[in-house]
Formats: sequence, C-alpha cells, structure tokens
Amino acid sequence: MSRFRTRLTGVAAAATLCLLGTGTYSTHASAASELNWVALGDSYSAGVIHAAGPTFEEPRDGCQRTTGSYPEVIRRDLGSLVHLRNVSCGNATIAEVTHSRQSPIGYELHIPGVAEIHDPDYPFAPVSPQIDALSPQTDVVTVGIGGNSLGFGEILGKCITLGPSGGFGSNPCKDYYTSGDTESIETRLQHVEHDYDQMLAAIHARAPFAKVITVGYPAVIPDNAANCLYGNLLQFATIRQPDLNWLRDSVLQPLNAAIHRASTAHGDTYVDIYSSSKGHSVCATGQDKWVEGVKERLGGDDNPNTWALVHPNTRGQANAATHVEEAILNS
Repeated sequence: MSRFRTRLTGVAAAATLCLLGTGTYSTHASAASELNWVALGDSYSAGVIHAAGPTFEEPRDGCQRTTGSYPEVIRRDLGSLVHLRNVSCGNATIAEVTHSRQSPIGYELHIPGVAEIHDPDYPFAPVSPQIDALSPQTDVVTVGIGGNSLGFGEILGKCITLGPSGGFGSNPCKDYYTSGDTESIETRLQHVEHDYDQMLAAIHARAPFAKVITVGYPAVIPDNAANCLYGNLLQFATIRQPDLNWLRDSVLQPLNAAIHRASTAHGDTYVDIYSSSKGHSVCATGQDKWVEGVKERLGGDDNPNTWALVHPNTRGQANAATHVEEAILNS
C-alpha cells in the first residue's frame, strides 16, 4: 500500500470516529491523521478577484489568495483532516512553480483618510519557487497552472485590441496568431506541455510519496459565442464572436488537453473542471455566471466596476472545490 493510501486510510478512520450524530465532523480529529497538502498554482487557484472572496495572505506577499478560492474552501470543508500550505500565486507561470522566483503584482492597500501613509509591503518582495513548499512529508499536491505560460491573458488582451478593427463575422485575432508573423498557438502549446511534463517530474522528485492532482481550466467561453454581447466589459469587451469560438476550440480546450496528457504520462490525477462548468461561462447571467468578465461589478448597478480579467467567482471556485476535494479523498 502506498504511503498516500495509508495516510488516507488513517484520515478516513479519524473521520469515522469523529462523525457526530448530526452528520458533521468534529474539529478534534487527531493531528497525526492529517493529510499534508500543498496547493500550487496561478490566479485560478489563488482566487485574486473580489468576486472570489476577500484577499488574505499569511504573511502578506501580494499573491492575492482569497477566502473563496478552492484550496481555502476545501480547507474549511475538511477541517482538521488536512493541513494545507497554500502557495498559489496570481500571475504565476510553470517556471515560477519549478525554479524561478516570482515578483507578485498584488496591489497597494490604501488607508481611507490617511493618504500620506504608504503601504510598507508594496511593492512586494519576490517569493520563492512554489515547489520549495514540498518535502518527502507531503501527502497531496494540487497544481493548477499553465495559462500564464501559454500567454492566455496576453492573447485575450490582443483579441480585445484587435476586435474593433474587424467587422461582424470577422476573426482579426485568429488572423493575427495564424499569420506566421508571431509564434503560433500550436508551438506555444507544445512548449507548455513540455514544461508541464518537466514540472511534474520535479514535483515527484521533491514529494516522492505524494498523490499529485492537476487541475484544468473551466469553460470561460460558452459553446455558443452568440450568447456574448460585443462591447460588454462584464463579458469579453470587444472580442469578436468568431474569435471567441477560436479561443475556445483552439486555445483553451487544447491547453486542458495538454495538461491532461502530461498528467496521464506521470500517472497523476487530472481534475476536469471544464465539463462541469459548461453553461456557466463569462457570458452567462445571474447565478449561472461562474466566471467574471474583463470587469466585475461590485455590488449594485451604481457601484463602480473593477478589473476581473476573466477569473472564476466564488461559484466557479466552489465548483472546482467539489471536484478537487473528491480527487483528494478518492484514492
């Protein structure tokens, strides 16, 4: 029996002993039965935006982890059954998981009415490569990464910039990335898959007894991009509908496929977030909207909007938490 299975058996036994008549877990499970879990990843794991909960960092480092992000949701759900070290960080790349120090972008805290006092933590000091949080004592590693290495945010920005130059039914962004004047998406995807493979090898070397769980990206673009409103900053701003279809089919879905292939090659567990989030894209409305658009609305219609840059809100993070938690507990 692997060490992870042994540890999981101990956690299950502790959970059974601590199960109360109300069907809830006691918070007094034995610390010896805790699963030592390290969460690695980028902004889709860290949370980052207001709609993914308040920011908290212990200590404050500018990575913008939020209380509604899926690692923190699972931490609260499993309580003393896990000990989580969450080092996910907004804007992280695969290189910043494996070997490079990252300078978190964060934001400066402003004290109302005290304009002359500057935030002493801003700008933020570089943080260590996320992999440094791993050790032979690590039981579980979750990692959600790859979008920044592909340049997904940069691609979205270019599509927004080029959108007004195209007419109805045009593909100005696809034309730009397939013209041969810039590195192709296919080449970028090959680099991401290679780097992801190398990252997983490094994770296994640092945490040889851990169960490694990789987390894909959600369905941020609907199956029918005609449901998206051109020019709406709460959706995809000025990205043309044909380009949204191209982004979905030729960028986002292949990125998930590359992550899945690399995970399978290492015998790791891939968590598919995409399938369960269909119908809950940036262009959905009300409670069906699990991903915010270029901007998010803070409160009522009279409140100003703030940048969200296409990130999951608390509902999207809760969906990810459901599937990642199942992967953690199911050996």
